[in-house]
Amino acid sequence: MSLTIRHLGPDDIAPMEALLTQFGEVFNDVETYSGNRPGSDYLRRLLGSDTFIALVACKGDEVVGGLAAYVLHKFEQERSEIYIYDLAVAGAHRRQGIATALILHLQGIAAQRGAYEVFVQADHGDAPAIELYSRLGTREDVLHFNIAVPVGQGSSSRQR
Repeated sequence: MSLTIRHLGPDDIAPMEALLTQFGEVFNDVETYSGNRPGSDYLRRLLGSDTFIALVACKGDEVVGGLAAYVLHKFEQERSEIYIYDLAVAGAHRRQGIATALILHLQGIAAQRGAYEVFVQADHGDAPAIELYSRLGTREDVLHFNIAVPVGQGSSSRQR
């Protein structure tokens, strides 16, 4: 069965929900991705915004992978960067070039939008992700810090 990569738009609520389900399963974090899932109106606004990109990889009608990315408009120059926030491929469909196809499709969107670069983080010990990203880009070793928002002073969000 052939692979299709789709850039989701405001009317693609069902594939977005399928992607959320898949993220929860692949990341073994169902509660984060399904426990307090946003409503259709929220997803429609998000998918219609110019600062969020959702791609799904489908085999037939089945979502087998996808990514969520954010467009970051820079202040120091008139340009933007695209940050891959989540990328996942269902276990039975790994090692088939799906993650690479998703990233290459995102690169095309980035070029169309005039973005400066696409970047992504990988966790230490996530060898498959590190191998994939090393083939596609230049590695930078950085430190990542989560700074908590005091209780009652912001919306609840997952800590990464």
